[in-house]
Amino acid sequence: MKKALLPLTIVALASQANAGTVTTKGDDLVIDTKGGFKVYTADKSKSFQIGGRLQWDYEADESDVKDDTDDFDVRRARLYVKGNVGNWAYKAQFNIAESSGAKGGDAEDLYIRYTGFGKQANVTLGKQKEPFGLESLTSSKDISSLERSAMTEFYTPGRNSGLQLHGKGSNWTYGIGVFEADGDGSNDADHTAVTGRFTFNPVKTDSTIVHLGAGFSTRDADTSDDELDVYNLELATAMGPFHAQAEYFDAEQGDEDADGYYVQLGYVFNGKRPYKDGKFKKVKPSSKDGAWELVLRYEDGDGKYSDIDLSSGDGEQTTIGVNYYLNSNVRLGLSFMDGEQDNVGDGEELRFRTQFTF
Repeated sequence: MKKALLPLTIVALASQANAGTVTTKGDDLVIDTKGGFKVYTADKSKSFQIGGRLQWDYEADESDVKDDTDDFDVRRARLYVKGNVGNWAYKAQFNIAESSGAKGGDAEDLYIRYTGFGKQANVTLGKQKEPFGLESLTSSKDISSLERSAMTEFYTPGRNSGLQLHGKGSNWTYGIGVFEADGDGSNDADHTAVTGRFTFNPVKTDSTIVHLGAGFSTRDADTSDDELDVYNLELATAMGPFHAQAEYFDAEQGDEDADGYYVQLGYVFNGKRPYKDGKFKKVKPSSKDGAWELVLRYEDGDGKYSDIDLSSGDGEQTTIGVNYYLNSNVRLGLSFMDGEQDNVGDGEELRFRTQFTF
């Protein structure tokens, strides 16, 4: 018996001799691996988190105006770090690579935030999403349709550098800010935009959410003396496994006017679509077998129909899709988009996505 135990004792001693030692200085630390990798002090006065997403897509497009395409490519590959020290927070998110030959390395989010006034009044300085549009502000990893609507692509300003005041209460959110209107040039402050959004939940329970929202953006134009004014109305709900959302957009510049809308319906099996702070989050399975989601969207009006290889203008588009959420990190999605544009032609797209988030 002693001879049998001797080798085990030697192995145990050897493993202890080779083991490393972890030491810390300062406050006690908590390591959280739920939804990325996060380290924070026990009193939450300091934190650091790293995460990202990778989306591999197969895409097949046909249209009356462009050659057919058949492609397998990275749709998005992003890494971010974020955290806080006391009342100061930050986020830096970068593209590693994207589709259409982009080399990556561009900053998506790059901002500093002051939170010392409380949840009702935060101040964010830097490159960030302008507060406009429900679908636009919902993360690309969380939207139910694999691609955003032609209306969102056409009317929403996306990310720009600026200064925003924003906050939230128990059933409302707001954001208003001043931003560069033209992007990342050397004289962008010469053309500015004022953008704002307000949301309200007349119903907010554990099982039911009703969302109302409105937004506006007034923007200088570098190619015209007429400023661009864009308006938006939002209506959404989530009741158990069912969810729906709709947005109406209107834009005016001089004598030119454009408008459009979309309506989207969804149903989740073995889960539901979460909602937080004026926008939807990713479906989380309630079963070890994962969750399934069915999606239907219709849109009509002036939009950017580039997903089906058409141009910007008046048209209509229908999207049907199905998603399978294996767990909180992996999602498989399939969608088919079909539409037409006045005086241009028809187009369609079939897309399959494998998504991993961490």
